[in-house]
Amino acid sequence: MTYLIFHLVHIFSVFIYGGFLITDNLILMRMQKTLSPQKYAEVRKYFALFTKQLVPKALIVAVVSGAYLIHVNFGPISDDGLSNFQIVLSIKAFLGGWLGLRGVLQVFFGIQPL
Repeated sequence: MTYLIFHLVHIFSVFIYGGFLITDNLILMRMQKTLSPQKYAEVRKYFALFTKQLVPKALIVAVVSGAYLIHVNFGPISDDGLSNFQIVLSIKAFLGGWLGLRGVLQVFFGIQPL
């Protein structure tokens, strides 16, 4: 039951994070072409307000729940080395940890990492 809860929370938080990125990159860029500069600036301001409040929390929840899920799913390393699943999971964990570290540095410390 704990695994299911962590998995659902992880998926939900990743959808929140990804949804904001998709909205920012696809929808708002299209709106810039159709709205007046003043109206676009107003919409962008409201979107940025919600993004700054929600996305960092969703990112932290995604990283923490992902760390738990990797702990549960990774399994023992056999004498033959890592399985394909473990390799893919390691890559995903690295990218998720990197994204989480970038988010924490940007939001909480004001550092803009590369």
